[in-house]
Amino acid sequence: MTNTSEFANTTQDIAALVDAIPHFAFDVKHDSLFDDSKLLLTKVFPEWSADELTFNQCKDGITNKLIQCTNKSKDITVLIRAYGKHTEVIIDRSQELINMAGLTRLSMCPPLYARFNNGLVYGFIPGTVAKPEEMGNDLWAPLIARKLAEWGQVQLPGDHSPQLFPIIRRWMNDIPANYASERDNAIFHKHFKTQDLVAERDQLDAILTKLDSPVVFSHNDLLSGNVIMAESKDEVFFIDYEYAMYNYRGFDIANHFNEYAGFECDYGRYPGKEAQLAWFKAYLDHIALDSSSGALEAMYTEVSLFQLASHFYWGIWALVQADISDIDFDYMDYARLRFEQYYKVKTRVLV
Repeated sequence: MTNTSEFANTTQDIAALVDAIPHFAFDVKHDSLFDDSKLLLTKVFPEWSADELTFNQCKDGITNKLIQCTNKSKDITVLIRAYGKHTEVIIDRSQELINMAGLTRLSMCPPLYARFNNGLVYGFIPGTVAKPEEMGNDLWAPLIARKLAEWGQVQLPGDHSPQLFPIIRRWMNDIPANYASERDNAIFHKHFKTQDLVAERDQLDAILTKLDSPVVFSHNDLLSGNVIMAESKDEVFFIDYEYAMYNYRGFDIANHFNEYAGFECDYGRYPGKEAQLAWFKAYLDHIALDSSSGALEAMYTEVSLFQLASHFYWGIWALVQADISDIDFDYMDYARLRFEQYYKVKTRVLV
């Protein structure tokens, strides 16, 4: 288990770690990813020769462009993340750097080699990337539960208040009245009304706040592509920390369970109660918390209700992305599917 108890860095310490990361005044453009990445890496690693490098674009992400680069002669692989268009609207990039610096100090994050104008260069974790349909099986599920329990013990400097609803409120301010795409605009006005979204948000905030879900350091984006199985098959690692923040425990877990569905939104994969209770026990036992039947039942209720927040969060996110992103993904239809599931779940859990 990762030891987080010794983390005592002050905000100034973390700022110093961030400042120590080299910055290059360089842009990796989305229409010339490989050429720009090659040039960038010869600046970050002057001893590398461009003809030693091979590139592969990882196309699972729907926020940024991600390029995997391998130096064949040195047998080193790094990742280059070029931020998606206008993603500073939805992601606090300064906070992301603070998170990564702190997690690196705790050996919970690969090394961060460099910053550039619109992205990062950081270490590659070897292993097997999870598939949505695998995350709930007997091999992956307990390892993910234990790792997420460790994340919940992380103490980083700064604000530890839950950021879920402040972020949702901020994002909702960026939903346009109309979309440039005629198709997206038609779908939006057919399925969404701003006053209804505001009412749902406020009702959800009131209900979930009363649960007193523990506030912990959370990943908040544990989809399959962000979970890596170590080659030893006895541990998993989490990658991509853009959405990491202090948040409700119930949200982080429910959000992960929702991601069993994958981008195709097959919510029939959402784990049943028995599987959830086994997952909760692995989580609680790993950090020596009460895992009695009563504690497990309470956690089941907590996570069941936070399913709603997960659908709402990513539904709003998708409505913003539909307006600003240039990545080839149908954000508007994804928003429609997330809110469709939100209302289905609401009829089951709010009785």
